Amino acid sequence: MIVLGVDPGTHATGYGVVERPEPGPHRLVECGVFRAPARAPLEQRLAAIYDAVTELITRHRPDAMAIENVFVARNARSALVLGHARGVILLAAARAGLAVAEYPPAVIKKAVVGAGAATKAQVQRMTAQLLRLKTPPSPSDAADGVAVALTHCLRAGRRFRRAVVG
Repeated sequence: MIVLGVDPGTHATGYGVVERPEPGPHRLVECGVFRAPARAPLEQRLAAIYDAVTELITRHRPDAMAIENVFVARNARSALVLGHARGVILLAAARAGLAVAEYPPAVIKKAVVGAGAATKAQVQRMTAQLLRLKTPPSPSDAADGVAVALTHCLRAGRRFRRAVVG
């Protein structure tokens, strides 16, 4: 199974592509951050995000996409703009026929680190450890995208084992 994990943002969107071969350990295929033009109008930033996600889907042909849920922000405008970014990412997944799983930040941190209040540095270190990497994914937005993909791989694997066993 290949999973594209996305940590949405209108300025920086982190992503990670993780493969879970059967049998075998999880493997990082690619991770990074794409940045929308900083001073561009919102619609142009959203188009850039959509194009980048579509290109990733075309290149890696994932079996599923996992995306971080919108968290409750202190600033309503920030939450609304983040919702727009999530919308174009979900549209790219729908157009490609991908199944999408959504996870809250605390669930992602708990799955990867073991604590729902983990720091970004802890997420980076644990993604490196779980994927047997020499160095943690960087920058932290990329590590967050990898963590989203890993969360889906770990949770999907648990559901599969539960269905087979019980």
